[in-house]
Amino acid sequence: MKRSIFEKLRVWYKRQQFHPSFLGAFVNPFFLPRRALAGAISEAEHRLVGRLLDVGCGTMPYREDFVHCEQYVGLEFDTPENRAAKHADYFYDGSTFPFESASFDSVICNEVLEHVFNPREFVGEIQRVLKPGGCLLLTVPFVWDEHEQPYDYGRYSSYGLAHLLESGGFQVVHLKKTCSGLTGLFALLNAYIFKKTLTKNHYLNLLSVMVLMLPFNLLGWLSSCFGPENGDLYLDNVALARKSGD
Repeated sequence: MKRSIFEKLRVWYKRQQFHPSFLGAFVNPFFLPRRALAGAISEAEHRLVGRLLDVGCGTMPYREDFVHCEQYVGLEFDTPENRAAKHADYFYDGSTFPFESASFDSVICNEVLEHVFNPREFVGEIQRVLKPGGCLLLTVPFVWDEHEQPYDYGRYSSYGLAHLLESGGFQVVHLKKTCSGLTGLFALLNAYIFKKTLTKNHYLNLLSVMVLMLPFNLLGWLSSCFGPENGDLYLDNVALARKSGD
């Protein structure tokens, strides 16, 4: 019985990292940006259908969200660590995706573009493997701290991202900015606290979230509901784009 309860808590905790409910504010230091991203992805998921490619898939945290897809394919950069993780279905060399042209109906690329040093070629590969008229859902930070160092190469304004996509053969259908104004500032405060208090002890890290970061999670949530927004200061871009063509 105890093992069953522990397993349920483990599954709940794992889900709170990418699909946080309100209670996720107590256990997730990135509650605010992850909640906003999950919401934006949920709003767009019905546009991604057929055979879907997840570029830079990681652990595929949003796989279950795409209920309109017939097949979900995960692609990762080819490293020993990514192969050992055994999450991705395919690997690529950082240049060319291992698929024929027009192989996919849809593509999602979530928080990956900032780690790509050749963005035009990268977007070109996404465009190549998509069928004409196929949809791309792409998320990328605008304001965020350096992470996954030293492989953090860029930040994108809404205008820069739109230009990159349009020059790469896409038509931007919709672009959303998440965690704008005060919400983003509270999220950045927690990102600062997280890095300054991070230890190798998981339970101490969880205690730090509950004691030090929970107040800012709650203040950020309140500001997202009632506070003024500033569309020029935000955390993430969420772009829905369609490949040009008949």
